[in-house]
Amino acid sequence: MKLLKKFLLLLLAIVAIAFYFNYPRLNILAGYSAKNTASSVFVANRTLAFTDSTDNNFSPIHLTTDKINSTEKSASGSAFGLLTRKAVYREGLGCVLVSDDFDTSKSFPIPNRSQGDLITPYPYGNGPQKDTIFANIDYDILNTSVESMFNNVNKTRAVVVIYKDQIIAEKYDTGFNKDSKILGWSMTKSITGTLFGILQCQGKLNVFDKAPISEWQNDDRKNITIHNLLQMNSGLEWDEDYNTISDVTKMLFLEKDMTKTQIDKPFVGKPNETWNYSSGTTNLLSGILRQQFDSHQEYLDFWYKALIDRIGMNSMIVEADMSGNYVGSSYAWATPRDWAKFGLLYLHNGNWNGDHLFDKDWVDYATTPTPTSDGWYGAQIWLNAGSRYPDAPKNMLSFNGYQGQNVFILPDQDMVIVRMGLTKNADINVFLKTVISSIKH
Repeated sequence: MKLLKKFLLLLLAIVAIAFYFNYPRLNILAGYSAKNTASSVFVANRTLAFTDSTDNNFSPIHLTTDKINSTEKSASGSAFGLLTRKAVYREGLGCVLVSDDFDTSKSFPIPNRSQGDLITPYPYGNGPQKDTIFANIDYDILNTSVESMFNNVNKTRAVVVIYKDQIIAEKYDTGFNKDSKILGWSMTKSITGTLFGILQCQGKLNVFDKAPISEWQNDDRKNITIHNLLQMNSGLEWDEDYNTISDVTKMLFLEKDMTKTQIDKPFVGKPNETWNYSSGTTNLLSGILRQQFDSHQEYLDFWYKALIDRIGMNSMIVEADMSGNYVGSSYAWATPRDWAKFGLLYLHNGNWNGDHLFDKDWVDYATTPTPTSDGWYGAQIWLNAGSRYPDAPKNMLSFNGYQGQNVFILPDQDMVIVRMGLTKNADINVFLKTVISSIKH
């Protein structure tokens, strides 16, 4: 009997130790599941069953158990029944993963939105586009290329190809259509960066000024500029690894105010000499945007009034953290057609059907390769100057996100190509090459 008791105590101790050391992993596992489930159901209007069988159906997220409370618009994710996290929906702010002490009854300011134009043909409105057949497009090559993206390996959800402001190819996976909101993940970073371009062109901000972070004023970090942050070239420490407990996973699934996560990081390099991709940096930029306005309401409204609704991306919603700050690194949802509009804005150098949001000087700045990025990165925008896609033009730029979210802007071809999926398995280089080859010269 004594041996049995000792064995049980030993077993209990082993379980307790294992739980202690794996608690952070369980916390993030359950947190991802709860947040993704809530946003999929309450922002994108998918069912729980569909979400579990697709969005959450990858290792190790598929090991969680998800539940929905439709009355309070919340979702929970449970990791093996040992730890449960909760995410709630807030009107206008999307879904947020909450801590146990979060007051769900507390009211938050929400952004004021404008109504979409349902009359003007797409892309400058949301009405039906005028059918146009281009004699110089080989539609057989184009459609075959688009079709090839939709299989069990590529796991593509949507493709939209725009040529000379006209949709020339468009296809959706089962369960999706032109009105389906899809998470852009890190394509959101390009939204955040563009807002700085708009303020710069309005003369309200200079990106070459020192970053207004009070915590940096007594050490060498005071020399970091907004420009350094936009280029991910501040020299600050950051670990962007989604497969482990890292800076980015702790920020997205544990922090109440994501705009502050990068602030406490020390130097591991030098500004303008140490490119390091960092979602923490982009959320810090979201916090700097907040400083440009007297009230939180003005900050919330600015993203939509100055950019999102201004170019008719009316489906888009940018989700906020527990403190009410936009998660500018990762959490913008929109239809593929609206993501394409964002690409067209850059294709036309900031001119949206006569409305000048920013000028070509900003595009030139944003697409200048960051030092030490091997020609891959500009200011919150990916570049092809380093031939990341060897069969695509070197002046191509793109907005890219986790799991294969892409908006490609090809100035020479007068084309925008959107591909949204669940994996990066697709050979995007071949896809781009084939689509480009459909244009006959």
